[in-house]
Amino acid sequence: MPHTQYMQRCIQIAKNGLGKTRPNPMVGSVIVCDGVIIGEGFTSPYGGAHAEVNAIKSVKEQHLLKKATIYVTLEPCAHYGKTPPCAHLIIEKGIPNVVIGTVDPFSKVAGKGIEILKNGGCKVVVGVLEALCKEHHKRFLTFHGKQRPFIVLKWAETKDGFIDVQRKETELENAKPNWITNKYARQYVHKMRADEHAVLVGTNTVINDNPTLDVRNWEGENPVRIVLDKSLRIPHDYTVFDHVLKTIVFTAQEVDDTKNVYYKKIDFSKDTVLEICQELYKENIQSIIIEGGKATLQSFIEANIWDEAYVFVGDVHFKKGLKAPKLTGVLEEELSFGNDILKKYKNQC
Repeated sequence: MPHTQYMQRCIQIAKNGLGKTRPNPMVGSVIVCDGVIIGEGFTSPYGGAHAEVNAIKSVKEQHLLKKATIYVTLEPCAHYGKTPPCAHLIIEKGIPNVVIGTVDPFSKVAGKGIEILKNGGCKVVVGVLEALCKEHHKRFLTFHGKQRPFIVLKWAETKDGFIDVQRKETELENAKPNWITNKYARQYVHKMRADEHAVLVGTNTVINDNPTLDVRNWEGENPVRIVLDKSLRIPHDYTVFDHVLKTIVFTAQEVDDTKNVYYKKIDFSKDTVLEICQELYKENIQSIIIEGGKATLQSFIEANIWDEAYVFVGDVHFKKGLKAPKLTGVLEEELSFGNDILKKYKNQC
């Protein structure tokens, strides 16, 4: 069985760590001896063992490691963090061959793991299924490579291109949501939230819908809630201020933090999107879903600071109202949820 098939297995099992390992990458590892997989592992929740450690521990006949090949989606770490360096463990166990999907851009690794392995006598192959490994590690690679979160835009629009009915300012508070998509599509949104680190919404979206922004219809970790509220217009009895989930509020005002609610003052007259990204990077937020409203979504589109877009098209017509954002991207995939369609776009820039 060639390298590529073992690396595909690494990517497959690595996905078990989605939404659980951050800020560590969700790595997959497979150990092979004489054409047989003798060990597998993926990254444990943060603070636990890395994929290579779990794979090595899973090998029942440890003496086989001395003639085995270990496959890993991302370069083994070379530094001490919550756990010792995986590169040192591989050498200690006498594993002679190491096959790596892609190099780790994190400054404390970034080739150092490969160097340690080679100096320790390992035969190292780098770049097997590299494109697929980079796609798998897109959140981690974007965070460390571009020093900002991996950004997913998400909205629902009607078949005739509206995201909401048109409302007057006086009608926003306590208004009820106008659902565009069915319950299955909405459940998928909760899965998306479980996969990503945070979710961001603007002022009117919160006032309009009073959203919970959690994963109540899916299993997984709730995202960090990010709210844009320049003038602090959102009432304090709204759900985003319930102190249950960590919430970060970007505002132009000086405000003291409260329990689980953290206020960050930014200059809204400058490049707000870039400033938000810089602050989220400082907060170690690796990925984020921008859920609205239109002005917030369009600002990220116009700044060309986004990576993927998920556009849900519901089987309804509004005939008039608030037009959906205008997006330029490459359509990569379409999924069906009954009569609703999800269009997935990628930003190629």
